[in-house]
Amino acid sequence: MGVRSVISEIRTPKIPRPNRRAPQSKGFSNLAIIVSQPKKVIDTLAFSLFKIKSYLNHSSLSIPDFRKNDSRCPSTFQNLKEIAALIEVGSYVRELRRIVRAIRWTIQLRRKLKASVLSAFLNYVLVPGSELHSCLYSYLPKEDEQDMELDTATSATQAPAKHSLPELEIYCCWLVLIFLIDQKRYSEAKACSSASIARLKNLNRRTVDILASRLYFYYSLSYELTGDLAEIRGNLLALHRTATLRHDELGQETLLNLLLRNYLHYNLYDQAEKLRSKAPRFEAHSNQQFCRYLFYLGKIRTIQLEYTDAKESLLQAARKAPDAALGFGVICNKWAVIVRLLLGEIPERTIFMQKGMEKALRPYFELTNAVRIGDLELFKTVADKFSNTFSTDRTDNLIVRLRHNVIRTGLRNISISYSRISLADVAKKLRLDSPNPVADAESIVAKAIRDGAIDATLDHANGWMVSKETGDIYSTNEPQVAFNSRIAFCLNMHNEAVRALRFPPNSHKEKEIAEKRRERQQQEQELAKHIAEDDDDEF
Repeated sequence: MGVRSVISEIRTPKIPRPNRRAPQSKGFSNLAIIVSQPKKVIDTLAFSLFKIKSYLNHSSLSIPDFRKNDSRCPSTFQNLKEIAALIEVGSYVRELRRIVRAIRWTIQLRRKLKASVLSAFLNYVLVPGSELHSCLYSYLPKEDEQDMELDTATSATQAPAKHSLPELEIYCCWLVLIFLIDQKRYSEAKACSSASIARLKNLNRRTVDILASRLYFYYSLSYELTGDLAEIRGNLLALHRTATLRHDELGQETLLNLLLRNYLHYNLYDQAEKLRSKAPRFEAHSNQQFCRYLFYLGKIRTIQLEYTDAKESLLQAARKAPDAALGFGVICNKWAVIVRLLLGEIPERTIFMQKGMEKALRPYFELTNAVRIGDLELFKTVADKFSNTFSTDRTDNLIVRLRHNVIRTGLRNISISYSRISLADVAKKLRLDSPNPVADAESIVAKAIRDGAIDATLDHANGWMVSKETGDIYSTNEPQVAFNSRIAFCLNMHNEAVRALRFPPNSHKEKEIAEKRRERQQQEQELAKHIAEDDDDEF
């Protein structure tokens, strides 16, 4: 598609034909048209020039392959210039997908960023000596000129283009911030993020929302890496209120997750639940933010002993997480395993054998094995062996709750194996190390019978536990409950897939326009037919 085709697509305004009885020359005809309707002609020419400029900017952008390192691959500075051009086009035509694509390409370039490249890019995009240029340039470390990865021939012949777009300014702030975090210069990153957020508060443009959401995330990350996460809680709340008033839904999602992470970092689960319940909810715009929200919701539900809802949220977060987010998938599976064990379920072995997760999930595999066997001594050994891992994952409090589940599982195995067994033997098999194991075994058996964990009776006089015969499971409601849960899961997945479908913008309007055009053409054909019939009648 060339410039000619672009121009041909532009519809010129309808201009009345000149009077046939008074023929005019072509030059006088065009002059009369311009004089009679100057506004329409000027608007058409302005729109034509703008569309040609957008096409030329976009046609020069090719999808760069950042993984190649050969001489034919453009330099990092050239790639950053192409990304800046893409952001400029996206801001002019107000297409957010171009800005999303620019962010995706920047993430691929992240490991190739250097201080010299960023300095040259700031000189190219921003006006040297301006406030933002001086602020960002002060955070970059000074390097030798010989290390600069620039195309000197191109930079010598082509003068750098100066832009004043807010999108490019926020993009430069975000680029410098991720560079400082990657270089582990956390104090400079903290100052840079604060200055960037202060500049961002004065902007209210929908094309900035995507870049602002990324800036919010790294703003919180820089303070978390320095251990000062509690300092920005008030700023995050103010930013969330501003995003709500501006109807910035992506910013609301990001800031809500950052606030939940802030509260959960300091074990403020009640405040996190109050914020989550009162925050406005809407359809998710980012899959990554929705996965984080589900994970935080699962953690809150777990602490509040709502294990069924927590299991659903954690499994959904692990299932929706991208394949590249391996660490997020690992932590989701860790919490999901603990929640399923607390529910009395035994996770499948395939969960622990996922690619790239075997080593990280090994402590939880041994813990699951101890719960499945019902061996209390083995459970204590595993808990002591991996205590540092559980403390780092912040699941040590949940593992303390599993002790009762281990005892219940062992008691269930005993009730299946023996039709009648003394309470002393029950205490010995459960390996209870209390001062009065028989009394503890009696209370444990009584509680298990009351909760429905085992089908047995307790003979207090003789000190026996008498198990009842196990009946046919298909004569109970358990198969119906299992099938009902599977059907509900499939229907829920189908509804989510339908909601995730995307349609081209204004497709319904185009359909209506096509139908109106078809009706108009049909009416014109009928009118022409009637005129032709009238002419035939006259002859």
